[in-house]
Amino acid sequence: MDNNLNVTYLTLDGYVEVHKYRYLYFVIMFTAYILIICSNSTIVCLIVIHKNLHQPMYIFIAALLMNSVLLSTAAYPKILTDVLSEKQIISYSACLFQWYIYYSLGCSEFFLLAAMAYDRYVSICKPLQYPTIMRKTNIFILLVVAWTLPACTFAAPIVVSSNIKLCNFKFKGIICSSSVLKYHCVISRVLYIYGIIVLVNLVFLPVLFILFTYIRIFIITYRNGREVRRKAAQTCLPHLFVLINYSCLFGFDILIARLETNFPTIVHLIMSLQVILNHPLFNPIIYGLKMKEIYKHLRKLFCLGKIV
Repeated sequence: MDNNLNVTYLTLDGYVEVHKYRYLYFVIMFTAYILIICSNSTIVCLIVIHKNLHQPMYIFIAALLMNSVLLSTAAYPKILTDVLSEKQIISYSACLFQWYIYYSLGCSEFFLLAAMAYDRYVSICKPLQYPTIMRKTNIFILLVVAWTLPACTFAAPIVVSSNIKLCNFKFKGIICSSSVLKYHCVISRVLYIYGIIVLVNLVFLPVLFILFTYIRIFIITYRNGREVRRKAAQTCLPHLFVLINYSCLFGFDILIARLETNFPTIVHLIMSLQVILNHPLFNPIIYGLKMKEIYKHLRKLFCLGKIV
């Protein structure tokens, strides 16, 4: 607590021997951040430039990749500053803001994946109705809901938490999350119950919807010929890979916040880094290599071969 400025500071206690490996941390994180921005932005630019990619599926992919860039930007600049600083601290208000941005965009990821699953479901299971259902207006509505619903939902606990005093000022992590609730002097049951409701509405329900749509897709395509199954797998499997990867990583972060178990600092650090390292780099690789039309434009861009 800084009495002169009346500002509460938290010590970020999630780094392992940061004074010894600060420059190694910085090089790894800075390189990863640049790669995330460049790889994701490249595919987004290709989708924007090429008219044959102005389809709902690719629009949702572009939105997902941009969301990954924004999610990374909520974490990397602060981490890069911390590893070069003598003290890894953050003000309580800044911590709450980082928590808000990180979780809002994190849950938006599930909604964007759900929108992509719905697009594939309509395209494969209701092809004649596809132009009517997936109009530009409906796509715009889905994107707005994907970003605004989580943002509005997380506003309430942030406002409530800002007025609650802290009794513990050592945060075991490198990115602020809902774990900060454990450090309140007065533990609010309302916030925990609200958190469970948010978890169900913004994570479990979208995941269940995605699984339901893909099960329906696989059932319908199984009844058709091999070519139909091949095309369905070509567009659906990358989305499933991304969903499984992200759900596992984000699920661990939520598990840490909800359970009282004290995970070793090194385990917590590695898993926290996986969320901001693995996933944002995994997405452009999957969509760049597995989505045929995007891969064609990437090959042409980097002159990797003649497009046939």
